[in-house]
Amino acid sequence: MRFIPIVIVLLLVLSGVYYLFEESEVFTKDSIEPSSQAVEKSDNKLQSKEVPDNRSTVPLEGNTYQWMNKSTNELLEKFGEPLRKDASPYGYEWWLYTNEQNQFIQFGVENDSVVSIYGLGKHLSIEPADIGMTYDSARDVFTMSNEVTYNEESSSYTFKLSDEELVERPLVKITDSIFLQLYFDTVTQELSAFRMLSADTLLKHQPYEMHYRGELPEAPELTDEQWEKVEEGAEQQIFHITNVMRSQHGKSGLEWDENVSDVAYLHSEDMAQNSYFSHYAENGDGLKERLEAKNIFYQSAGENIAAQYPDAQAALHGWLNSKGHREALLKEDFTHLGAGVHRFHYTQNFLKKE
Repeated sequence: MRFIPIVIVLLLVLSGVYYLFEESEVFTKDSIEPSSQAVEKSDNKLQSKEVPDNRSTVPLEGNTYQWMNKSTNELLEKFGEPLRKDASPYGYEWWLYTNEQNQFIQFGVENDSVVSIYGLGKHLSIEPADIGMTYDSARDVFTMSNEVTYNEESSSYTFKLSDEELVERPLVKITDSIFLQLYFDTVTQELSAFRMLSADTLLKHQPYEMHYRGELPEAPELTDEQWEKVEEGAEQQIFHITNVMRSQHGKSGLEWDENVSDVAYLHSEDMAQNSYFSHYAENGDGLKERLEAKNIFYQSAGENIAAQYPDAQAALHGWLNSKGHREALLKEDFTHLGAGVHRFHYTQNFLKKE
């Protein structure tokens, strides 16, 4: 019997209003059990009023944090050549290091300087935090708030976190211009990963509702050729991060399948170009039909779909904290994975093969 969990996370921005739609659907040959919910957010410019600083007073001692603002030459001297160098949509380049089992770290490099760090897995030096620490323990260490501010000359920015975001991915202000995102697994209530960003990088990502006065830095306009490089890199990042996440939860690693990746990419591209968000194409074809059209054989399959997350890392943590996505992401029986990214549309296709 084929078991195909298929899920969608959609974040759509229209006229300054953010809509979050999440739908999960798990079905077998004989039953369908859908569920859905919607949350609305608003985005308005900051009014002229004082806002709290909300800066963490805890110094960061971990060696990993110290790489912020370091040069690429220093990275090379310490870690050697990265496994991959991937373009991002935001003007910086990801340098990817992983043991391909239980550790993954990326350095975002712009103008030969580190402007962002993302990491998950074992043996990362991020004191006073620690991968696997509980949410309650993190609250004892860091100042977590629904509002985090950043001021620069005549500009003011306030990041507004919902209660859900405060639990899943709180934002901590470390210095006047450096911020820390903590990604929690809401099932285990443990720290799963972290991301450190310069203020300019955070403003380009815009991962939270934001009130501001002044100008916003803009991400660069990319050509189709540049987007292809971003998408290829994001697909490989999804593959590596998925396997480290599975390792964190005691699951076996997955093998990359290029043919399945092609199927996933075509679905992401089709959704983006035809402005729909669904497991099913406009002609009614679902994952089963897409795999069969490419003569891909399997025992069971699953699919995760997301749209408008700022990058693959954010999409993966959204999947981890959604029941339907998590089921596919951590399903023990799956043996192979293909990921397809088109612009800000992300598809994971999982297979169990003989």
